[in-house]
Parts: sequence; C-alpha cells; structure tokens
Amino acid sequence: MNETAAPTGPAAPTCSADPTCPTGPADAACPADAADVLPAPARTPRLHYAWVVAGVSLLVLLGSAGFRSTPGLMMDPLHTEFGWSMGTISSASSVNLTLYGLTAPFAAALMDRFGVRLVVVCALLTISVGAGLTLLMREPWQLVLCWGVLVGLGSGSMAGAFATTITGRWFRARQGLVTGVLTAAGAAGNLVFLPLGAWLVEQHGWRSAVVVVSLAASAVAVPVLLMMRERPADLGLLPYGATEPPPAPAGGGGALARSLRVLRQAARTRAFWLLAGSFAICGATTAGLVGTHFIPAAHDHGLPVTTAAGLLALVGVFDVIGTVASGWFTDRFDAGRLLIVYYGLRGLSLLVLPQLFAGSLEPPILAFVIFYGLDWVATVPPTVALCRHHFGEDAPIVFGWALACHQIGAAVVAGLAGFARDALGDYDLAWYAAGGLCAVAVLLCLALRSGGPERTAPALP
Repeated sequence: MNETAAPTGPAAPTCSADPTCPTGPADAACPADAADVLPAPARTPRLHYAWVVAGVSLLVLLGSAGFRSTPGLMMDPLHTEFGWSMGTISSASSVNLTLYGLTAPFAAALMDRFGVRLVVVCALLTISVGAGLTLLMREPWQLVLCWGVLVGLGSGSMAGAFATTITGRWFRARQGLVTGVLTAAGAAGNLVFLPLGAWLVEQHGWRSAVVVVSLAASAVAVPVLLMMRERPADLGLLPYGATEPPPAPAGGGGALARSLRVLRQAARTRAFWLLAGSFAICGATTAGLVGTHFIPAAHDHGLPVTTAAGLLALVGVFDVIGTVASGWFTDRFDAGRLLIVYYGLRGLSLLVLPQLFAGSLEPPILAFVIFYGLDWVATVPPTVALCRHHFGEDAPIVFGWALACHQIGAAVVAGLAGFARDALGDYDLAWYAAGGLCAVAVLLCLALRSGGPERTAPALP
C-alpha cells in the first residue's frame, strides 16, 4: 500500500480536545474548539452580593435602633433610684440625639475615607463600652457622658447616612425599596428590644437591660467583620441593576474637610434648608417626643410600663410596613408630594393623642398606634430621594447633615418635653405643639415642590 506524503508547510490544525473528532481539522463546528475560540460567558451569581451587604446592614441598623430605644425604659427607674428629675434624665437623651445627628455627616465621609467596615465596627464597640460604663454611674453627668456622648457617637455613626451610603454604592435598581427596608430596621429593632428591655427592667432592674445592650453591640460587630465589603468592584461586580461601572469615587481631602465643604455648598441652596427644616420637625415629632416620652406619658395615665413599651413596639410593627411601602412609593411617585401627605397625617394623629390615653388598653390608643406607626419614619425614603435629586454624589453627606438637623430637632423637643412634664404635670402641651410643628413641615414641603429642581456646583478639592 502506498502512503501519501504529508503536505509541506504548516500542519493543519486538528481538534484540540479530541484527535478522533469526526470534524477533523479545527473549525467552528467542533464543540470543543468553539470553547477555545469564543470566550466563556461570565458566570452570574444567583444572589447578587449587594443583598448580602444589605442583610448585614439590616442587622447593624436593627441593633442600633434597639440600643437607642433603651433610655425611654430607664427614665422611671432612674428617677426612682437616684431621685433625678425627668428633665435631668431627658438631658442625657438630648445629648444622645444631638450627637447621633451631628456624627452622621462625618461618619459618611469617614466611610469614604477609611471604609464602612472599620467605621461600623468601631461604632459598635463604642456603644458597648458606653452602655457598660453606665453600670458604674452615680451622678447625672455620668449618665450624660455614657449614654449621651458615647452611645450617641456610636449610634450616630450607623445613622441614616450609613443606609444611604450602602444603597448608593451597591444598588442602582430598587434604591427606594432598599432604603425603605433599611430605614424600617429602626422600627424592627424596637420590636425586639422594647418588650425584652421592658421585661428585664421590670423583673431584674434597669442594669440588666444595659448589660444586654452592651453584649449585643459587641456581637453585631462579628458579622460586619466577616461579611461586609466596601464596593461591588471589590468583588468584580457592578452595582445591582447597573449596566455600566459607576464613576470612580472622589479622592483627596480629609473626612472633616469634605463634610464641611459639602455642607458649605449645600447651605447655599434653598432645597437644603427646606429639607433640613422639615426633617428637623420629623425628628422632633418622632424620636424626640414619642420615642423618648410615650412610655412615661402612658404611665402617667396608669398604663403599666410593660404595656406602654409593648404599644411602642407595636408602633414599630406598622412602621416596618409603612416605611417599606414608602420606599416602594418613592420609586413610583413624587417624593415631595409624599412628604406633604406624611407630615399632614402625623400632625393630625398627635393632636388627638392626649384624649386617647387611658389606664388600660383601649381601642382608641390601638388605633393611634396603627395610624401613627405607618407614618413613623416613612419620611426617610422620599427625603433621601430628594437629596439624591438635588445633590447627586454628595447625597449621603448632605443627608447626613439633614439627619443632624433631624436629631437636633429631636434633642430640643426631648429636653423641652421633659421640663414641661416637670412644670405642668403632664405632656398635653407637648403633643399639641408637635401637631402644630407638623403643619409647618407641610408648608416647607410645599415650598420645596414649588421651587423646582436645584443642584449645587461640583465640590472643589
């Protein structure tokens, strides 16, 4: 048998995967060689890591809210044990609320500079130390230092600016909904801590509740260390719902300098002052008044502390529903119009509250809890959306400054309501004044809508 000589020149390529492949030389029809010629498609994870980061953030905010809810449970026990007036005890809450707000814009800039994980872990450990040191206090100034300064600084570092940073970095789609869910974590934290804390205070004294807060703050730091990531690009991902990479984060400048620079530019705009003013009223009529004084006010009318704490926790149930729904609405409707509705309904509910208190659990107070709960922090998602609309990439820091105004409003009313209770013997004037403030917030939001869109100039390094 004669054998044909192999042709000269370069050898024809053969199938790289299987020499016996019937297609002979490599061509596009060979499945094995097609894999060599065409790049393999990127594997898309079933669960985008943005949802893992959102879950860890939810846990952080759940704990933070629970830690901040504890002072309301401690007011009567501290008054009984140490003889301190309600005004004196309220001053610690005022400092806590003020620092909670003032820390937020700087925390947002620190997260940009040093990373979310480091800032949040340090904040949680600060809360743990502050709550733990409360066990040793003997004087009012020590309460202010421990619960006012340390817990205020720690919880402020995980305030709304934290949620805004997470949603801004990790989400392009569903931003309003995720903001609503993370905001609702505050209410859900109350669901866990208020009934538990009230039971601990009643059965074992206020110190037992403080110990639980200190240990829980340390425990929450563990999943943050293990699972939090800074940006999608760290994992080779795009933000959820994004089709192109986001712009590179701005560099240069310290956190303090950037926070003040953004404030200086935002303060030149009408939109900032209208948002900050309305949000200050939001804080005054929620965390400042209801969050701090609802339990002692209900107790003044003969309602047991555990029952009053249960009602405030129930406010949290409906707050979760209302805030998540508000996030969904914010993705679909005008944010300014939503704020007008929210503040108007809140004002009406506060005006009728003094007539609803009773010595036992009655349907009218339950109706208030449901109605008011749906509106508690429903204002946050539309306020965040308006910050993004007016201030772009600086929105987390601008919202941090708006949140500072929110907490200053809360701090002022928390203190004033305590002194009013000492002077007048009840909280009626505080409830009526809060209803009037909500009417002012409605006017501010109307002015914001009539002003049209407005943006600040880009920040200069």
